Amino acid sequence: MGKKLSKDKKPKVLFVLPSLVAGGAERIMSFICQEIDSSKFDTELLITGFEKDTFYNVSNTTVTYLNTSRVLHSIWPLYQFIRQNKPDIVLSSISHLNSILGLISIVFPRIKFIGREANVLSVVKAYKGHNTALYNTITKISYRFLDMIICQSKDMKNDMQKNFGIPAEKLKLINNPITNDFHLKRPSDKKHNKIQFITVASLKSQKGHERILKVLGNLDFDFTYFMIGDGPERERLKTLMDDLGIGPKITHVPHTKEVATYLAQSDLFLQGSYVEGFPNCLLESCSVGTPIVAFNAYGGLDEIIEIGVNGFIAKDETAYEHLIRKAIDETTWNPEKIRDSVHKKFSKEKILRAYEKLFSDVLA
Repeated sequence: MGKKLSKDKKPKVLFVLPSLVAGGAERIMSFICQEIDSSKFDTELLITGFEKDTFYNVSNTTVTYLNTSRVLHSIWPLYQFIRQNKPDIVLSSISHLNSILGLISIVFPRIKFIGREANVLSVVKAYKGHNTALYNTITKISYRFLDMIICQSKDMKNDMQKNFGIPAEKLKLINNPITNDFHLKRPSDKKHNKIQFITVASLKSQKGHERILKVLGNLDFDFTYFMIGDGPERERLKTLMDDLGIGPKITHVPHTKEVATYLAQSDLFLQGSYVEGFPNCLLESCSVGTPIVAFNAYGGLDEIIEIGVNGFIAKDETAYEHLIRKAIDETTWNPEKIRDSVHKKFSKEKILRAYEKLFSDVLA
């Protein structure tokens, strides 16, 4: 049984993250925490890591840092914080933190624990070197103690049911919202004559930069390509682009808070991922009016991309090259229609209402 709240007391929602480094889960969770209707809910942000790693502005909420180097080391501090502060709802994101809080929830039966899943777990684990059997077992056990699991995409929801045995009634599909920083591009944003491509993604194997580069190596026209993001694949990708002879055409931007500006200046967003949770970068590209060419992958691409309206989806590298040429030479893109294609489904107002309803429902 949940807490009984007095009519004049607002429910307290504690958002928990491993860190506030540059990343999709970190940006979306901190955004939702600060944008939830403050007349209905009191929100607070708890970070298991360090303040020095904070990339996002969180000035509109109370933030506490546990200053632990790993999520595993934060179990006791998490328990103590929850016991002392007594939130009505604990909402976490990132699978290993969700698992820990699922187990901690056993000793707090009156608090509602919600996990926000960030990936299609059965697919992404292949790129992370997990012990599959152990990983599945821990996830299956710990996630069952959560009161609700938020899935960002239909693929993620199906994965939770089919591969982890989570009952459908514990799964809630809520897509990511479009945040405040992305506005429709203007003709003056285009500051070059060459075709400009862009990808915004961590440089990790599952993000598929390698197959994008191989396709770009086959193009017979001049272009520039901005790779925004950093990660363990950086040096290997640099070697590959040099081997393909396209190194001088590529600009690597490890970190920036000007993603919206880069997107507005670009002609085409290139998505190479093998698996996603729900790719915020595609929402953001469409929000400024820049179309997409993506490889087919798990994780909500078919919920975002409307073929010929805001982008194309390719099944392999041959099709990808063809669709890049089609997007540039044969398709007339309307930036307003591109923007509207995502705003009608993923506006912040719509998504925030879905979160607020979920909070009310789990407390009812």
